[in-house]
Amino acid sequence: MPNMIHVRTNINDSDVDFLCESRQSLLEVLRDVLGLTGTKEGCNDGNCGACTVILDGVIVDSCCVLGVEADGKAILTIEGVATPDGLHPLQQAFLEEAALQCGICTPGFIVASKALLDREPEADEARIRHWLAGNLCRCTGYDKIVRAVLKAGDVMTHGEGAASAGASVDGGGGQGAGADVYND
Repeated sequence: MPNMIHVRTNINDSDVDFLCESRQSLLEVLRDVLGLTGTKEGCNDGNCGACTVILDGVIVDSCCVLGVEADGKAILTIEGVATPDGLHPLQQAFLEEAALQCGICTPGFIVASKALLDREPEADEARIRHWLAGNLCRCTGYDKIVRAVLKAGDVMTHGEGAASAGASVDGGGGQGAGADVYND
């Protein structure tokens, strides 16, 4: 039997203890050890963002973080985004804007978007596209995802009735006013 390491952490506002091998990724621990299967495995090499979680306030690809590195840290997964009272505004906006199809990338997009809107609830389209550049979607394209994030930001900033029924998205790669959003 491999040498198991005891890890004590906080996941979705609950203190959690688990045992893992030193080589196991945080993604493997979340899914296979703790049963938190909302975080998805896409590429398993840090290129797609499907496994995005928030680790001590920073978005990370959980496939590139070792489970033992979570010791003493706080983790937020997609399972911790909603509250007992209902969906987070991002989750609601993703549904309303049809910003998902197969669902593999959706948890990573929602967690990454939450990290952005927690810092910048009034982020504009260019900022959202730049922030989400590490998350890939092979099904929907990105306009609906960006529209959902804009809508959620509006709800988070101004309240439930404030969101327009379809925030404006330029559809041209997010380069409004000629700015290169990937090199700012």
